[in-house]
Amino acid sequence: MVESSTEIEKPLAVVLLSGGLDSMVCAALAQEQGFRVAALTIDYNQRHRIELDAARSIAERLDVTRHVVLPLDLRQFGGSALTDDVAVPKDGLGDDIPVTYVPARNLVFLSIALAWAEAAGSKDLFIGVNALDYSGYPDCRPEFVEGFQSLARIATKFGSEGGTVTVHAPLQHLKKSEIAREAARLGLDTGQSWSCYDPLPDGRACGVCDSCRLRRAGFEEAGLNDGTRYGGQ
Repeated sequence: MVESSTEIEKPLAVVLLSGGLDSMVCAALAQEQGFRVAALTIDYNQRHRIELDAARSIAERLDVTRHVVLPLDLRQFGGSALTDDVAVPKDGLGDDIPVTYVPARNLVFLSIALAWAEAAGSKDLFIGVNALDYSGYPDCRPEFVEGFQSLARIATKFGSEGGTVTVHAPLQHLKKSEIAREAARLGLDTGQSWSCYDPLPDGRACGVCDSCRLRRAGFEEAGLNDGTRYGGQ
């Protein structure tokens, strides 16, 4: 992308772009708020690799300033159904933190985003975490976002010199149906995003993992077309 002088005058924000619906909407909201977007996708050798293709497609569609896909093999650690030989649960949402939780994932990813932001002279990070319609992950809560923002000020040269690092979580208090409506308002093709934790061999979403259940329910409540092909369809 060749940036115009008008674009270069806009502040730069580093946005975590997983390829999922929430990160897609988050990146578009950052642009709507007047930021140039440096999109960061972490290839952590996750089970649902289709998500990486979705991230590339979204980055191209949004015409971001730069898109980096950074390899970080969390299968070396395991500890999650997304990074280990553990079955993805298909029996509905429970009250406990599910096995699809990847240990400290958002903490690790935000730390890497912060490193890029500091190197690029940016003081703004965007992450699409959500504390309402989510699977109970501890690193999606407002306390996590607030805590990381405080840590970022302490841990960076920019912060030690009196600068302010802001972690934007624009979807934090939205229901999945509201996120779906935001996608529609922004004119996004939600079919480009990917949410399923355990894709079927033919490329369709399984339709019954926690993430699929939350996504389907959100779009149904919003009365909008999902754009995802699920098993059985």
